[in-house]
Amino acid sequence: MMTSAPQPLPAPSEPVPDIEEIRLDRDRRHLHLAFSGRPAAPASLNAPAHRAALSAPALRAACRCAVCVADQARGTFSADFAGVTLTHVAPFGAHGLNLSFSDGHARGVYPFAYLAALAADAAGPDLPEVKP
Repeated sequence: MMTSAPQPLPAPSEPVPDIEEIRLDRDRRHLHLAFSGRPAAPASLNAPAHRAALSAPALRAACRCAVCVADQARGTFSADFAGVTLTHVAPFGAHGLNLSFSDGHARGVYPFAYLAALAADAAGPDLPEVKP
């Protein structure tokens, strides 16, 4: 299956979200994250933590490593990663995570700002407030 153009990375001027929790579930199918404040937005002292569960297949399809980006540009990237799980999660400096997957792919570096953007996309648009 071919995918559309890769999602742009957040601009360097955007604030890096504070990560309060990083947890891999037992079946290794979801990476659970807790950001202080709302993802991809400046955190405030009064903002509650935003929690997100990103699936391993979605994270694998969102990989921005050089090989995956080149495959996307050539139109040879398959975004069908059903059944893929996370095998390893490791810090990458102070700004992101290196994720390894059960299909052998271990080159993906996911900056916290990118993870926050993926979490915001997964949450969907904010629903308008409905007043009776």
